[in-house]
Amino acid sequence: MSETTIDLPDRIDSEIERFIQQGEFINRDEAVEELLTLGLTAFDVDDEPTQNPGEDLFTQATDDQHDPAADMDPDDEYTL
Repeated sequence: MSETTIDLPDRIDSEIERFIQQGEFINRDEAVEELLTLGLTAFDVDDEPTQNPGEDLFTQATDDQHDPAADMDPDDEYTL
């Protein structure tokens, strides 16, 4: 198991201590490990990004739109 040293803000340190005192966790190591695991799971880090760098939602939305005037299918008949 790897070891990491971090500096926590006082409010987070107090919350962890409160969880331990309430019996949510046996000790500080268990609390930090479980809370980090929950955070990583909630964040759901993917190995493959869903967007290319520099691609934004507006550009993607406009690229995905279909222009009916660009259809050049000769089998289409106009109807009124």
